[in-house]
Amino acid sequence: MTGGALGRTPGSLYGDVSQKNSDGKRTARERLQEQRLKDEAKDRRRRGMIAGVVVLAVLGAGAGVAALVANSGGKKETPAGPAVPPQGALGKGGSTIPVGKPAARATLTVYEDFRCPACALFENAYRETIHDLEDEGKLRTDYHIVTLIDKNLGGKGSLTAANAAACAQDAGKFSAYHDVLYKNQPPETNDAFAATSRLYELAGQVPGLNTPGFQKCVDDGTHDSWVQQSHEAFRKLKLKATPTVLLNGKSIYGDPAHPLTSAKLREMTVAAGKEH
Repeated sequence: MTGGALGRTPGSLYGDVSQKNSDGKRTARERLQEQRLKDEAKDRRRRGMIAGVVVLAVLGAGAGVAALVANSGGKKETPAGPAVPPQGALGKGGSTIPVGKPAARATLTVYEDFRCPACALFENAYRETIHDLEDEGKLRTDYHIVTLIDKNLGGKGSLTAANAAACAQDAGKFSAYHDVLYKNQPPETNDAFAATSRLYELAGQVPGLNTPGFQKCVDDGTHDSWVQQSHEAFRKLKLKATPTVLLNGKSIYGDPAHPLTSAKLREMTVAAGKEH
């Protein structure tokens, strides 16, 4: 911070008194204080210069972590070929993978990236509650898969994992594979999901998924263009973070002043169903 209260030196408080006289009267403690303030200001400027486009913010107790803030105005990526939505995808361009009963009166809309650590923390914290509400017919979850971390940190794990998840949707096993990916998410800077062998290994944890057809879908990148299209739709919506979580269109996650809990999620879902 420059130009504010912290940037003023003790000598500036003496008005018209000359700098020479002020220096003469200044105690050793005052000089040390001045130097400390200068050092703090320099450190703040340095931190501001190196701040990246991704920030992981920790929320209060019960809230887990905040969303991964991102620069969603990045360069548009040209799809490699026609977008092929996975089977059962809904919405414009088949952008939505639904989980739960279609007749559910409340809809949870989630924008996620399989490499995003904040997304994993959200999923691992609320997975059981979300699945219970889905099983009870109270909630349908609409997933939109994006590739934010690939764009910000490089690599292709977000894309490769998203395509694999779409391949799992073709096999009717998206939800189970989605959960396995988040339970086994590598560190953010480790692009382990770029390796198809790792994606096959994790598919082995979902009964009946790791078939030759699934592996061919992953190898061929069958849904890569669809994933890129999904990310472009996210960018055009000017959403700023993953996960972005909406309940019947209203944001419910990422506000430190109103941390989400499993009990609150259930309560809000029931209330949203009654209002629908």
